[in-house]
Amino acid sequence: MSLKYAILGLLNVAPMTGYDLKHQAFDATVRHFWPADQSQIYRTLSQLADSGWVSVTVEAQDDRPDRKIYAITDGGQQALMAWLTSDQAVPILRDPLLVQLFFGQEVPRVELLRVVGEQLAVHQARQAAFEQIPIPPLASRPDDRWLGLQHLTLDFGLALERAYVDWLQRCLEAVTALPDVDDAGDFRARFTAVSPED
Repeated sequence: MSLKYAILGLLNVAPMTGYDLKHQAFDATVRHFWPADQSQIYRTLSQLADSGWVSVTVEAQDDRPDRKIYAITDGGQQALMAWLTSDQAVPILRDPLLVQLFFGQEVPRVELLRVVGEQLAVHQARQAAFEQIPIPPLASRPDDRWLGLQHLTLDFGLALERAYVDWLQRCLEAVTALPDVDDAGDFRARFTAVSPED
């Protein structure tokens, strides 16, 4: 499970409280490609502590509840390095829009256009958000290895959203050009009439 290694990676930069880990580190970086809520992060921190991969120090506060500060241990660093150099399975694509389009034969054109249009707006917003991520240009620090690797992950997110936006715009054009439901005829008859040899 990548979440625990994402947390180890962040704690490898600096010790943090669970709150700071979520709201100052995780949300500004890893959530763009591996989202998790606060409860998932706290559960994972507890598991990492049980496994000995992170240590927990309690810091007393006079006017607030005590703070738990998490830090990566030597064992956690070894586990992180082993995972960072391991082969990963190719992720499985599960996209509900593709299922909607595949079985959208009986959906009126106006509804298909609405569904695709809403997805287009979402991906355009995500692309715009990625373009606003405050990361220094690589040219300003060409020898900064970590900055270069951060740019690679951001470049992937931007490329993916641009590809989605381009494909969804083509979907709008294609759906507009297709016959509407009333003009398409009986698709069941055509589907059942197709033989394996066809």
